[in-house]
Amino acid sequence: MAARDNDWKSRLGMVYSTNPDFSFDTGGAEEPDTLPKEEQKLHVSIERKGRGGKTVTVVGGFVGREDDLKALGRLLKTKCGVGGAVKDGEILIQGEWRDRVAALLRSEGYNRVKG
Repeated sequence: MAARDNDWKSRLGMVYSTNPDFSFDTGGAEEPDTLPKEEQKLHVSIERKGRGGKTVTVVGGFVGREDDLKALGRLLKTKCGVGGAVKDGEILIQGEWRDRVAALLRSEGYNRVKG
Protein backbone atom coordinates (compact mmCIF):
# COMPACT_ATOMS: atom_id res chain seq x y z
CA MET A 1 0.00 0.00 0.00
CA ALA A 2 1.49 3.32 -1.06
CA ALA A 3 1.77 6.18 1.43
CA ARG A 4 -0.97 8.73 0.93
CA ASP A 5 -0.82 12.45 1.48
CA ASN A 6 -3.63 12.28 4.05
CA ASP A 7 -2.48 9.21 5.95
CA TRP A 8 -4.14 8.78 9.38
CA LYS A 9 -0.81 8.65 11.20
CA SER A 10 0.24 12.02 9.86
CA ARG A 11 -2.97 13.72 11.05
CA LEU A 12 -2.10 13.30 14.74
CA GLY A 13 -5.64 13.20 16.07
CA MET A 14 -7.37 15.28 13.40
CA VAL A 15 -10.58 13.42 12.65
CA TYR A 16 -12.53 15.52 10.19
CA SER A 17 -12.63 18.97 8.66
CA THR A 18 -15.56 20.58 6.82
CA ASN A 19 -13.25 23.00 5.01
CA PRO A 20 -12.74 21.74 1.42
CA ASP A 21 -9.43 23.63 1.16
CA PHE A 22 -8.09 22.24 4.45
CA SER A 23 -4.50 21.04 4.46
CA PHE A 24 -3.23 19.59 7.71
CA ASP A 25 0.11 21.01 8.86
CA THR A 26 2.06 18.80 11.25
CA GLY A 27 3.98 21.84 12.47
CA GLY A 28 7.36 20.20 12.03
CA ALA A 29 9.84 23.04 12.24
CA GLU A 30 13.01 22.67 10.22
CA GLU A 31 16.19 22.12 12.16
CA PRO A 32 18.69 24.97 11.97
CA ASP A 33 21.90 24.36 10.08
CA THR A 34 24.82 23.42 12.28
CA LEU A 35 27.15 26.32 12.98
CA PRO A 36 30.86 25.78 12.28
CA LYS A 37 32.89 24.60 15.28
CA GLU A 38 34.62 27.97 15.63
CA GLU A 39 31.26 29.78 16.05
CA GLN A 40 29.65 27.41 18.58
CA LYS A 41 29.31 28.86 22.10
CA LEU A 42 29.30 25.78 24.32
CA HIS A 43 29.09 25.79 28.10
CA VAL A 44 30.08 22.87 30.29
CA SER A 45 28.62 22.55 33.78
CA ILE A 46 28.05 20.04 36.58
CA GLU A 47 24.54 19.20 37.84
CA ARG A 48 23.69 17.23 40.97
CA LYS A 49 20.12 18.25 41.80
CA GLY A 50 17.12 16.30 40.60
CA ARG A 51 19.17 13.33 39.48
CA GLY A 52 18.81 10.98 42.44
CA GLY A 53 22.16 11.94 43.95
CA LYS A 54 24.03 11.28 40.70
CA THR A 55 26.43 13.81 39.22
CA VAL A 56 26.31 14.61 35.51
CA THR A 57 28.33 16.87 33.26
CA VAL A 58 26.08 18.93 30.99
CA VAL A 59 27.19 20.44 27.67
CA GLY A 60 24.74 23.06 26.39
CA GLY A 61 24.54 25.85 23.86
CA PHE A 62 24.93 23.71 20.73
CA VAL A 63 23.24 25.22 17.66
CA GLY A 64 22.53 22.79 14.86
CA ARG A 65 20.99 19.56 13.74
CA GLU A 66 20.10 16.80 16.18
CA ASP A 67 22.29 14.28 14.30
CA ASP A 68 25.38 16.46 14.75
CA LEU A 69 24.63 16.89 18.45
CA LYS A 70 24.26 13.12 18.86
CA ALA A 71 27.58 12.56 17.05
CA LEU A 72 29.32 15.01 19.38
CA GLY A 73 27.72 13.32 22.41
CA ARG A 74 28.86 9.91 21.19
CA LEU A 75 32.41 11.23 20.77
CA LEU A 76 32.50 12.71 24.29
CA LYS A 77 31.07 9.56 25.89
CA THR A 78 33.64 7.41 24.09
CA LYS A 79 36.58 9.66 25.01
CA CYS A 80 35.54 9.78 28.67
CA GLY A 81 34.69 6.07 28.77
CA VAL A 82 31.32 6.63 30.45
CA GLY A 83 27.64 6.60 29.57
CA GLY A 84 25.38 9.50 28.89
CA ALA A 85 22.57 10.81 26.74
CA VAL A 86 21.51 13.59 24.41
CA LYS A 87 18.26 15.21 25.60
CA ASP A 88 16.56 18.54 24.95
CA GLY A 89 19.50 19.99 23.04
CA GLU A 90 22.03 19.10 25.74
CA ILE A 91 24.65 16.40 26.12
CA LEU A 92 24.61 14.62 29.48
CA ILE A 93 27.78 12.76 30.50
CA GLN A 94 27.64 10.55 33.60
CA GLY A 95 30.06 11.70 36.29
CA GLU A 96 32.09 14.81 37.00
CA TRP A 97 34.09 15.41 33.82
CA ARG A 98 33.87 19.18 33.35
CA ASP A 99 37.61 19.85 32.84
CA ARG A 100 38.17 16.84 30.60
CA VAL A 101 35.07 17.53 28.46
CA ALA A 102 36.08 21.19 28.03
CA ALA A 103 39.59 20.12 26.99
CA LEU A 104 38.19 17.54 24.55
CA LEU A 105 35.88 20.11 22.98
CA ARG A 106 38.77 22.56 22.54
CA SER A 107 40.93 19.84 20.96
CA GLU A 108 38.08 19.07 18.52
CA GLY A 109 38.06 22.70 17.34
CA TYR A 110 35.33 24.22 19.52
CA ASN A 111 37.23 27.36 20.57
CA ARG A 112 34.45 29.13 22.46
CA VAL A 113 34.00 26.72 25.37
CA LYS A 114 33.08 28.03 28.81
CA GLY A 115 33.47 25.84 31.84
